[in-house]
Amino acid sequence: METIHRYSVKLINGETLALKQMQGKTLLIVNIASKCSFAAQLSALEKLYRQYRNYGFEILAFPCNQFGRNEPLEGAMLNEFYKSHFGLSFMVCDKVQVNGPDAHPLFNYLKSNTRGIAQNRAIKWNFTKFLVNSQGELVSRYAPRTKPDTLKPVIESQINDESSPIQFAKL
Repeated sequence: METIHRYSVKLINGETLALKQMQGKTLLIVNIASKCSFAAQLSALEKLYRQYRNYGFEILAFPCNQFGRNEPLEGAMLNEFYKSHFGLSFMVCDKVQVNGPDAHPLFNYLKSNTRGIAQNRAIKWNFTKFLVNSQGELVSRYAPRTKPDTLKPVIESQINDESSPIQFAKL
């Protein structure tokens, strides 16, 4: 089965991350934008990350300016904004396209294996979320309106999957 582990992404700090390094981790991939009406989800995503990061959970965020031109910032300014306004400690990538001929190959893979609103494959807005299991397989896709904290049960189920190297113990 094809997985995300065959792709690489460029982080906002300029480093390249081979996604095979994420093997064994549950991953939430999300396209983000600082000026989007859903930008408050960034704080909720950070809270989710801090709750589960010690259990093999990672968030990989991709700034995108394709929807309403809601991501006008670039490079170092973008990185500084996300850190100072939202305190993000999870991985943020370089700005990408998620649709169209210049879409990042990872997003082409994610879209080709899931459907969103109205069973459409295209990403319709910022903060579309994709959950990937510890083997790099796409588990599910969530609409922009889906609040990060509602994903806790499915994240815990993926962390507690028998093939996951780290288990989350419920209190």
